[in-house]
Amino acid sequence: MFQYPLHCATIGSGVLLTRSGAVVQISIVLPAKNEAVGLAKTLPALRQQVPEAEIIVVDDGSTDDTAAIARSHGVTLLSAPYSMGNGAAIKRGARAASGDILVFMDADGQHNPADIPSLLAKLDDGYDMAVGARSSSGQANFHRGLANSFYNWLASHMSSHQVLDLTSGFRAVRAEKFREFLHLLPNGFSYPTTCTMAFFRSAYPVAYVPIDVAKRVGTGSHIRPMKDGIRFLLIIFKIATLYSPLKLFVPVAGAFFVTGLGYYLYTYLTMHRFTNMSLLLLSASVIIFLVGLVSEQITSLTYKREP
Repeated sequence: MFQYPLHCATIGSGVLLTRSGAVVQISIVLPAKNEAVGLAKTLPALRQQVPEAEIIVVDDGSTDDTAAIARSHGVTLLSAPYSMGNGAAIKRGARAASGDILVFMDADGQHNPADIPSLLAKLDDGYDMAVGARSSSGQANFHRGLANSFYNWLASHMSSHQVLDLTSGFRAVRAEKFREFLHLLPNGFSYPTTCTMAFFRSAYPVAYVPIDVAKRVGTGSHIRPMKDGIRFLLIIFKIATLYSPLKLFVPVAGAFFVTGLGYYLYTYLTMHRFTNMSLLLLSASVIIFLVGLVSEQITSLTYKREP
């Protein structure tokens, strides 16, 4: 038996004994696409750190020895005949996991299994999700770090909670809470954004734990700058629509209204007439506000739970 921070301890068979005396089982899910080299490093470290935890490798249509490496280490292997995306692998792993607590981490060697106890300790403090927050030095490159900083700021503004790392893939969650939002998660790379905003919307407390990340091993990053550039822009709108659409639409509608009103005053004073551009801007402000209002109602229904 080894001690976790804040009096948590593993007691065998992949379970965790909390300070309250509750016994919970831990499942670790690693989505992997052509990560044979990374898994060869990560799986032994996981076995050493959490020897009794259930470990699930979700092979997302790999063409290398990912599946063989997973089998050689005696972990649970879920294989897909073709690649369906990182988010799809997370969903498959979450459905198959038997644990009360799910730990998600990358298979490329970036995440340190030694940080898992710190995440679990936050859950023992009463949080429903604990996220490993990377420092600026832990970002893949300057542009990625800049984009993530903007996402963090926007998510913090929308949710009124400080978000230290919105897109981190290293997190521990309570399984029953996480599975509530499986239908919302995309099959691509933005599942961390979706589940974080969904937890905030549902008033499930989220904590952040500072972590260091290592340089990935094996194949290069699966992020494609050109194709994924549009996806990153869409994340901005997803942040808003998953939490409170009116917080995004009202300021935009207000900007159109003020611009239209200002342009009308300008044309009235200079040309003594009401122009089509003023009408277009004022009409757009009304339409944007109404779209936001409808989106807010749809979002509320999305999170409505059956009694």
